[in-house]
Amino acid sequence: MDIGGAKISCAPVCFALQYRDIDGGAPHGQGAEGQGGNDADQGVCLQVIGNVDGKERELLRFECLDNRPHYHYDPENTNVRVMLDPTVTGNPLRWTMTQLRKKLPAMLGRAGYEQIGLQIDPSLLMPALDEVEAKACEMAVGKRRTVRHNRGTDIIEAGNIRFGLEVRTAGQGDGGMAIHVMGDIAGQEIELLAFDCFRIYPHYHYGPRYKNERIYLDKTLVPDPFKWAVDQFRSGRLPAMLARAGYPTVAAALDEGLIARKLPEVEERAQAMMRA
Repeated sequence: MDIGGAKISCAPVCFALQYRDIDGGAPHGQGAEGQGGNDADQGVCLQVIGNVDGKERELLRFECLDNRPHYHYDPENTNVRVMLDPTVTGNPLRWTMTQLRKKLPAMLGRAGYEQIGLQIDPSLLMPALDEVEAKACEMAVGKRRTVRHNRGTDIIEAGNIRFGLEVRTAGQGDGGMAIHVMGDIAGQEIELLAFDCFRIYPHYHYGPRYKNERIYLDKTLVPDPFKWAVDQFRSGRLPAMLARAGYPTVAAALDEGLIARKLPEVEERAQAMMRA
């Protein structure tokens, strides 16, 4: 992995920072990193860099991601990866900074670089890590990818949520029906989920204004993305999807019977819009 461009030195190591934005199954050349598989994620990557045999080497790496936070011992050689459980550790960036302040020499030893760990001056390490944390927090907020869609041209109320429908035009000749699932959070309408049922690159978003986890559909397996989206609502997956998007209280308050009664209207209105 490339070394981050934002660097803070604390001899004999250096802390490098970068923001990772991984799209979920974006076709090659599309999206942030164009990686395959539904592995959408984003967050700060913090690397501990040292000089080994005259070459700059990554000694430790902490991936403070939204969905699959983890860290690596000696990424370039043994690459021992340890997954984090955010339910237990809490915010992965805060957890990482705590480990760096308390256990950096021990972690470098585990990675096979004990001598480098022993050379670190604790009196210089703490102010350097304060600078690292400030830069990482700034990066976590400033570089987060979110998206703001229109609410739709046709709105269908369904209890504590509403469906917004519109025919969207996207780049490269793409576009199609878009379904916006919206709700009121602290008195403000927020887009909770978005389904872009496009002709070429159909995809959907968990929490477009919050975590914006974007996942692409495989047109070979899902030839009709609009039907697929409505089928998720009809089969009762909407509460789980809203919870994953970061809105569990909205999910808990859904009137699923009312939503079931509203779905035929959603389908009929959308079909009419697409025909027009």
